[in-house]
Amino acid sequence: MRESSLPERLIAYDTSTIDGIRSAAEFVTGWLEARDVEVADAMHNDRPLLAATVGPANGPTVVLHGHLDVVPGRAEQFAPRVDGDRLIGRGAYDMKGALAAMMMATRDLCEQDDVRVHFLCVCDEESDVAGPRASDLLVGRGYRGDFAITGEPTDLRVGVQAKGVLGLRMEVAGKAAHGSTPWLGDNAIIKAVEAYERIRTLPFADDSSELFDRPSINLGRILGGDALNKVPDHCIADVDIRYLPGQDPDEILAAVRSLPGVEISELIRREPAIVDPENPFVRTLCEVISRSTAGAEQVSVGRDGASDAVSFLEAGVPAVEFGPEGGGHHGPDEWVSISSLDRYRRALVEFVRLVPARLETTRLRVA
Repeated sequence: MRESSLPERLIAYDTSTIDGIRSAAEFVTGWLEARDVEVADAMHNDRPLLAATVGPANGPTVVLHGHLDVVPGRAEQFAPRVDGDRLIGRGAYDMKGALAAMMMATRDLCEQDDVRVHFLCVCDEESDVAGPRASDLLVGRGYRGDFAITGEPTDLRVGVQAKGVLGLRMEVAGKAAHGSTPWLGDNAIIKAVEAYERIRTLPFADDSSELFDRPSINLGRILGGDALNKVPDHCIADVDIRYLPGQDPDEILAAVRSLPGVEISELIRREPAIVDPENPFVRTLCEVISRSTAGAEQVSVGRDGASDAVSFLEAGVPAVEFGPEGGGHHGPDEWVSISSLDRYRRALVEFVRLVPARLETTRLRVA
């Protein structure tokens, strides 16, 4: 099989839609079960979630975790194409390339009897619906382990931190007037944009940390106005704040709510991901990757995006983000390096095979 064949199949499903998600999940299930990997499925918020386990019933356990859903894209972005080493298409980098490699790694690890491996696939990572996530549900059902890897984009580096999410909705009132005399009204859309700009100047926005230059603040959606020739008197705007590990989201929320003339409601909140870079599993994964990348440092500078790794961390399972090389995620020309998919899959397999020895070494050191 060409290294790009499986991710191409996954990219071809428009998994920004429920129908596309369900069809793609059926394909993933069929692909694994055709290779004697039994898949358990369930539903969460009308979206499927998949779990497959290989290896012994007992012993050390590693979780390979990914998501099948993507953000919306143009129709042509779901027609994957290859340009040299680049596989281009919606979700190639975030994260159907990694998910395909995890599927192949799970198949590769079927017959080993030293480490239990859970392959978990969720379909709501890109969702902004509040409440428990599918990953939380899977962890609650016992799909845990000694270590978890979620395949978010990291360019073959090991992400030990990710920003948290605070999604806010601003509602702004104005005063209607005729569009030909806007000075007689109070434009709610303009006021909403001005409020967003004020958020960007709040003190928390200037914070930095060892792994991050700054928080991320994005005006993601805006809805206002109902006629071309009318000054809009109401506007709703959604702001996506990615705050740093160590920042207090309640303090950020209070600061935003202190802005005059704006009603603020919370849409979604997700804690930052933080794992000790000296964790023995983290170090082992870094060592595995360094051997295939000329010894380059593989601990990440941190990921600006949020992570479902939090679901495992909150359950006491050390978890990192680790994915193949690529670029342009959520953009018009998203791509993943085909050659890195092979290195990524092999790294996952080698890491799992090294886990028993590393655990034994750690046990002897403690003793």
